[in-house]
Amino acid sequence: MTRPPQDRTPCCQTRRALLGLIGTGLSSLATGVGTAAQAPRTPGCIVRPEQMEGPYFVEARLRRSDIRAERVGGAPKPGVPLHLTFRVLRFDGRRCTAVPGAVVDVWQCDARGVYSGVRDFAGRFDTRGEQFLRGYQMTDAEGLARFVTIYPGWYPGRAVHLHFKIRTEPGAARGEAFTSQLYFDDALTDRIHSRPPYRREGVRRTRNADDGIFQAGGEKLILNLTRSGESASQAGEAYAAIFDIALSGSGA
Repeated sequence: MTRPPQDRTPCCQTRRALLGLIGTGLSSLATGVGTAAQAPRTPGCIVRPEQMEGPYFVEARLRRSDIRAERVGGAPKPGVPLHLTFRVLRFDGRRCTAVPGAVVDVWQCDARGVYSGVRDFAGRFDTRGEQFLRGYQMTDAEGLARFVTIYPGWYPGRAVHLHFKIRTEPGAARGEAFTSQLYFDDALTDRIHSRPPYRREGVRRTRNADDGIFQAGGEKLILNLTRSGESASQAGEAYAAIFDIALSGSGA
């Protein structure tokens, strides 16, 4: 099994190395500019903005699709299920093609706003040794990587979000990565967070427009969710989304 490389760069930098981007492609992706002149009108061929990694990334080396449990065979973290599919493409200036074999990492907080595997810098929690809501998948021939997770909770200072990282050369000694975050519609979050297990944390204070990180291109990173038919969730409620992302450049 191919494992992603160790990432030794600082955890909180706001601009990371992009996925093989050289020249003009670098500026368009790093700044989040994705106009019709830069990308074709192919469905899903959308250039997205990069955002900061944040302090909670861990090279957990967990290759799994369902990331809800602390460990394989464990009970899933409570919360509204979210079926999330990434479709990773590459725009070479003329057309978009699928990117197979890329490593896609996802990590996020649980319904209480807690991340696994770290000691919180603000002293809210210490979950070192735990692995819930973390994992990676490799894209298939169509550039797809699928995850089952939960709708995230919230914590002070941030809008509701989850993190992802894409690495197209997982076996390379120096891993090139595109890192960003995904966001959620505030009205839907209000509804979901009004019920357990989310509501015990109280009313969140930071909405999308109040989040400084969201303001750097977050409107291009909001998931378009649809209702899913999962019956084992809270009152049958579950959601699904396909997130299309076009990496700019040849990848050479």
